[in-house]
Amino acid sequence: MNFSSTQKAYLAGFLDGDGSIYVRLKPNEDFRYGFQVAPYIVFFQSSKDRKNFEMICALIGVGCLRERNDGMLEYVIQRQHVIKEFLLDISPYLLLKKGQADLMLQILEKKSEVRCKEDFVVLMKLIDCFRELNYSKKRKIHMLTP
Repeated sequence: MNFSSTQKAYLAGFLDGDGSIYVRLKPNEDFRYGFQVAPYIVFFQSSKDRKNFEMICALIGVGCLRERNDGMLEYVIQRQHVIKEFLLDISPYLLLKKGQADLMLQILEKKSEVRCKEDFVVLMKLIDCFRELNYSKKRKIHMLTP
């Protein structure tokens, strides 16, 4: 990504205020150890401000824009290598979500190192740390022994 320092600071502020960084463990028998590790960065905005939000999405250029039924827009980044690159770019400018960004980078690194069940358990424990940093009300899966 090739953002100016001003753009990095703006995107970090937008993520701090109207964004989310999180990882979901999705039960999926097609994946080794029975779970898919799904990382996300999501930006939110009212659909009333679609034009300006689309400009921001175009600046980022690596996610998917969708409109929810409640009148909100979401811009979702979910490719792991893109999340890593994006966070490395804007992380120095984050204030409120610096802990989530650092944890996500740690999780992505650990995920690439999983070679056995014990490694996966360590990864799951890291993912559980998001519970302390985020305000999830719907989370159903916590540290489980696969």
